[in-house]
Amino acid sequence: MKRLKNEVPGMRRFKLSHILLGLAVFYLILICLKLPDYLESAQALSSDHGDMSVDAFISGEEEGGELNKRHLGSVYTDHYHRILQNNANHHAPKTPWEEALPEKSSDSPPVEPHRLSYGRIASAILKQRIVTRNISVLDRMVDEAWTLGLKAWKEADEYNEKEMVMNSIIEGKPESCPSSITANREELAKRDSVMLLPCGLAAGSSVTVIGTPRYAHHEYVPQLAKRRSDDAFVLVSQFMFELQGLKSVVGEDPPKILHLNPRLRGDWSHRPVIEHNTCYRMQWGRAHRCDGVPSKSDDDMLVDGYLRCEKWMRNDIVDSKESKIFSWFDRFIGRAKKPEVTWPFPFVEGKMFILTVRAGIDGFHISVGGRHLSSFPYRTGFTLEDATGLAVRGDVEVHSVFATSLPTSHPSFSPQRVLDFSEKWKSRPLPQNPIQVFIGTLSATNHFAERMAIRKTWMQSQAIKSSDVVVRFFVALNPRKELNAILKKEAAYFGDIVILPFIDRYELVVLKTIAICEYGVRNVTASYIMKCDDDNFVRLDAVLQEINRVPPGKPLYMGNLNLLHRPLRNGKWAVTLEEWPEDVYPPYANGPGYIISNDIAKYIVSQHHNHSLRLFKMEDVSMGMWVEKYNSSTPVQYSHNWKFCQYGCTENYFTAHYQSPRQMECLWDNLLKGRVRCCNI
Repeated sequence: MKRLKNEVPGMRRFKLSHILLGLAVFYLILICLKLPDYLESAQALSSDHGDMSVDAFISGEEEGGELNKRHLGSVYTDHYHRILQNNANHHAPKTPWEEALPEKSSDSPPVEPHRLSYGRIASAILKQRIVTRNISVLDRMVDEAWTLGLKAWKEADEYNEKEMVMNSIIEGKPESCPSSITANREELAKRDSVMLLPCGLAAGSSVTVIGTPRYAHHEYVPQLAKRRSDDAFVLVSQFMFELQGLKSVVGEDPPKILHLNPRLRGDWSHRPVIEHNTCYRMQWGRAHRCDGVPSKSDDDMLVDGYLRCEKWMRNDIVDSKESKIFSWFDRFIGRAKKPEVTWPFPFVEGKMFILTVRAGIDGFHISVGGRHLSSFPYRTGFTLEDATGLAVRGDVEVHSVFATSLPTSHPSFSPQRVLDFSEKWKSRPLPQNPIQVFIGTLSATNHFAERMAIRKTWMQSQAIKSSDVVVRFFVALNPRKELNAILKKEAAYFGDIVILPFIDRYELVVLKTIAICEYGVRNVTASYIMKCDDDNFVRLDAVLQEINRVPPGKPLYMGNLNLLHRPLRNGKWAVTLEEWPEDVYPPYANGPGYIISNDIAKYIVSQHHNHSLRLFKMEDVSMGMWVEKYNSSTPVQYSHNWKFCQYGCTENYFTAHYQSPRQMECLWDNLLKGRVRCCNI
């Protein structure tokens, strides 16, 4: 064959020999690099279980015998591995968690929590799979939470029992606190404008703030930009005085026992106003506004004998008695004019003020410059003892803060304050017969008060006592080992907690929802499965009546449904295009409380086991997505009702959301009295 002129000599030999040799060398290098990982994987799979294969473990066979498959959940071969089972598995080997629990006498009722066995694939192999697979950000979060969860589980199991008993934070020993506290400008600046009140407040306590409002500044208002193109900027001068429950929660925004917001330049009303309110888990109550018009002096409107709103001078209000006609008539008949003292709005830009908030018997009393300005009645669910922090922020220069007549002792804010280890609050063993509804309640590790409030209120409903309804809390682990150790004790005693072995975070709530579905179809045989949050009060009799309206055997998706909702692309709850590329969400029920039928739950569990279930960080949207897919092959009845409240409580509610533990007790007391009445006003 004739060689081409531009062909390099030896090119053919290079292609035939050198390329093959290079591939062989590359293959040998690859084998050498992967050999240590292979040996490590083989050791991890065989170190504790001899010749037992992974398939044998997944099928439930171990040296101790075959597990009771009725109560056996799945051992996932993806990112979080767990077995959900209960005390019916007598032959199942104990986990280290269970071995640490005290032995129970033979005549005592069986005590859960449900044993959690881990898959035998080590976390190191999971990390390796993350590198080798092209997975989503959510999958990476799951892997990280699983790995940290294994560590947290081990630390909680090894937590020193004596250390926990001696810890005053956990034991709930009384604190010793000063009767008065002061802070100047420099001290507040170091604490991010927050002053601690270690033992909270008591009736008679007062907090005084000396400050100067800053001059107004321009702020851009997007709503105005849509209505008028010429000017979307407004002058704003306002500040916030907030009494916060800093010790009431961990890892979330503290409740606002009092939110006092003077708005010097006004708001939508275009005149100075002072707003009072409360907030729990980002859910604001009904605002109480004072705008210069005095409130009614009826006895039921007074707070410790004070008006809720005092009068101050307003240029836009002309008293009808001062009109020319009536003024001339009063002079004609010789009627004496009553002297009246009027006051201007007490906060002025650039001028110093002295603001005092005093805790009375029935509410807070606010005065400025020694003159009573307004009073705000206490609201159910918010107590003085919880007010352990003062925050003053906004357009104000704070010079100093004084807190006087403070309580000098208070039990620590701890689980020991709220956990009532009484036999009557223990859960019943799982029934062997089919049940009507299984309720899975999502909870956080440190929400001891919320779980205890539910045990004492709507979990005492007759339907639960008769075993027609079963309730379990689904809780993931916390980075703090002492909280996990207390959770272990709580779960062992009450027997109503399913512990999921991964570190809790908002994006992984969807995993809890899947666990609820699996529990409802494997651990119990429930016709319907309800998911709710631990700040959701469930009026169980009304919910059961609503379910009974649906023809039996028909697939059901019930709740407060949303249609054509669009994902937010900006802000705190932003959803990226990678996470959700579609323009709208499928129809979905709001997350605080919704119900699905057994067939839908089985479909979700089956799809997840087959690795074909799409996951999204917003669990309620995920449920809507799964139901929509199931509906494409089997018709589902979508049942919408506003009484599954998304925000707070409404008249004749089915569920009431954002309810504090004390509000739940109030709602339950109302039900026992035969009244369906809210407690958040």
